[in-house]
Amino acid sequence: MSKNLRFFSLLMGTLFAANFAQSQSDRFAYAVTDINKDGANWSFLRKLDLQTGAFSDVILNGNDVNPLPYDAATKKQLTAPMQDARFGNLANAAFGTGVAAAAYDKKHNRLYYTPMFIDQLRYIDLKTMNVYVVSGKDFSGQKQKSADQSNIITRMVIAEDGNGYALTNDGMHLVQFTTGKILTINDLGTVADAAENKTISVHNSCSSFGGDMIADNDGNLYVFSARNHVFKINIESKVATHLGIISGVPANFTVNGAAVDNNNQVWVTSAVDATALYSLDINTLAAKAIKSDNAWRTSDLANSNILRTKNPVAIPELIAATTATDNKIQLYPNPVTNNQFNVQFTDAEAGNYTIQVTDARGLQVTQKNVSISGKGNVSAVNLNGVAAKGIYIVKVTDHNSKLVFSNKIVIP
Repeated sequence: MSKNLRFFSLLMGTLFAANFAQSQSDRFAYAVTDINKDGANWSFLRKLDLQTGAFSDVILNGNDVNPLPYDAATKKQLTAPMQDARFGNLANAAFGTGVAAAAYDKKHNRLYYTPMFIDQLRYIDLKTMNVYVVSGKDFSGQKQKSADQSNIITRMVIAEDGNGYALTNDGMHLVQFTTGKILTINDLGTVADAAENKTISVHNSCSSFGGDMIADNDGNLYVFSARNHVFKINIESKVATHLGIISGVPANFTVNGAAVDNNNQVWVTSAVDATALYSLDINTLAAKAIKSDNAWRTSDLANSNILRTKNPVAIPELIAATTATDNKIQLYPNPVTNNQFNVQFTDAEAGNYTIQVTDARGLQVTQKNVSISGKGNVSAVNLNGVAAKGIYIVKVTDHNSKLVFSNKIVIP
């Protein structure tokens, strides 16, 4: 009886997590526009409804130089205006020099971004609409922007691992930044072309500059260039594979914004053509027009939805995994205390395992690789600074990536 109850609990919990994930998907994207529909001053923030295609009124005037920003480290408002050697007092405007790269951090309710010609990471606290700047450290290390805009960042996204990723136009700098209490910035280096790309390179200005970036649930980033080419970049290997060219858009359409909707379709918008919005399937890259009476030119889109390219573990497999390891792997304490829990390999075989913690939306919170030498080994998993209250799924996979254990933990 107790085993049946555990199976039923896991089944219902998994169904709840799946339904919760779909219900919590963003049905909007933040959009950077001009104050006018056909303008190109990318300094005004709106919301795009991914159900109707309607744009909201302005929710932030990024041209306003009067409100002093806050320091991201101290959280204190600056006491004196910032000054830039080239742009002077414009550095104080939230979107000073325009913005073409933004990423929505739903967990911390922030919109991260960088001004096009000021090499600085910034974010908007979407609760207060205060602007925070990361001072004392350049974002991409490319403070002097090239005339050909090759080292300008126009692509940014928050990936499934919770980190932010940004890419320069020329693909020479893939920048990773952490979110949360402590912000760190790390230049991961140059993105390499896959061998099969042949003459179409992620570094080529004719095909691959500009655009936007999204992330999937399998460790990849997707670049949608302004020339409508699509590249898949594996975060770990930093290899870019050319997937093809978007079809079904007008000849003068340039992709400048990209966001995933709750139906796993990619919406794309243009900075030069606002006759329609378009959505496409990542597998075919065939775009179809979305009727909208309120389309705007946009330089960027940002929401928190992750492209689903890797199928989640099926419910029967979850149940089988838990059944098979009823006494072999255990979690404690549950509920979690002090943001830490233990995975005890009570009767598991020696070898290498991966412990992964995901939230109810299926987004990875943390991952840990462990090597088990014998029965009874215990591995502590620390969740400091990364986990909010709620229900989380703990999965353990073996060296062949086979799921051997799955169960829920509660963070009270």
